[in-house]
Amino acid sequence: MCADATPDPYTDPLAFGRRMQILRQKRGMSRPVLAGLLGRSPSWVKQVEGGQIQTPKLPTILRVAEILRVRNLSDLTGDQAASVDLFVGPGHALLPRVRDAVNAFPLLADRQAPPPPHLRARLDRAWAARHRAPNHREVVGGLLPGLIRDAQLCARQATAPEGRRAAQAVLSEVYALSQFFLAYQPDSALLWRVADRGMVAAQESEDPRAVGVAAWLTAQAHRDSGPAHFEAADAVTRGALRFLAPFLPDAPDAVRAIAGALHFEAAYTAARRGASGEAWAWWEKAQATAEGLHADFYDPVTSFSRAIMGPHAVTVAVELGAGGESVRQAVASDGTHIPSRPRLARHRIEEARAYQLDGRPESALATLERAHRAAPETIKYNGYAKRIVLEETEARSPGRRQAAAALAVELGILAA
Repeated sequence: MCADATPDPYTDPLAFGRRMQILRQKRGMSRPVLAGLLGRSPSWVKQVEGGQIQTPKLPTILRVAEILRVRNLSDLTGDQAASVDLFVGPGHALLPRVRDAVNAFPLLADRQAPPPPHLRARLDRAWAARHRAPNHREVVGGLLPGLIRDAQLCARQATAPEGRRAAQAVLSEVYALSQFFLAYQPDSALLWRVADRGMVAAQESEDPRAVGVAAWLTAQAHRDSGPAHFEAADAVTRGALRFLAPFLPDAPDAVRAIAGALHFEAAYTAARRGASGEAWAWWEKAQATAEGLHADFYDPVTSFSRAIMGPHAVTVAVELGAGGESVRQAVASDGTHIPSRPRLARHRIEEARAYQLDGRPESALATLERAHRAAPETIKYNGYAKRIVLEETEARSPGRRQAAAALAVELGILAA
């Protein structure tokens, strides 16, 4: 390696502070931003990075890992004994089959593709099965290979303009379902490939809902890539909202809900940025859209509905680091009305983050146990949940240590 080259924190034996600095810079994050998110001063961050302050204790290390979205804890600590995946879960056993189906794009076919209405019915059943299942990745992973191949084939064989647009709309949503399966698995290139194909298919369909769903997922992918990509997330979100605007006055709930989901995406990104006023203003727009939907409406892709707005408020407060407000929102929200096991588990994780922020670790652990009961595969792949559990395995209270260790074993981050 050249003498003036940037060291690779994943291979070189560097001190914690230097690793933190390199990973921060790769995220495009300034010292003041990292310091603010940690509740520390920029000079503290500078001293840690420069080695003037010794390696922080585990809770701070885990918080740094969360903010910088470090995939494996050893990438930050340099200790291979601490090899714990945080924001990338384990590769699911069905991942190779889904990958093969995505990559085997058909050019020739020796059979007739199912018609779009048949595929739409299968896709609707797949969404319903996902929401009912605690092991939702297992269920979706089993259905996706056939859906992907048949939807690709249908889009390939469609000739009439109306049939081609209908086929592309279904194909785009099949790719959306694929993104839910692929999220937080160790194949980010495949996730982005599916996101790009979903957007292309949505544009070919000329269907407002399909375009909105594809944009919603693409904005999330940008946002989760880190602060350097927040502007890209906002550009996608706002562009999609401009596209949808002419359709909304007479649109059905299924289209208006996508606009509401995009309003919340803007709120989520603003909260990640620390822009409190902007975040709550976007949340209020989403709330107004939700209030205009039928009381029982629940979008199978985005989960947007009246029932989701309380949980969304918890997320905004948590991302803003407002412990007291996030707990207040958690108490006010009624997650039991969420008709989806994985989405309910996600809400429980956000509630746990709220309690942890507010200095109530016992409540955080109890809430994570409820998340695990709702959908084990959701919490197993969630970096925030794993960070809280790992932190509590070193708690002073023997009861908390024991409870955290038991949950860590269930999540596969500690050996039995």
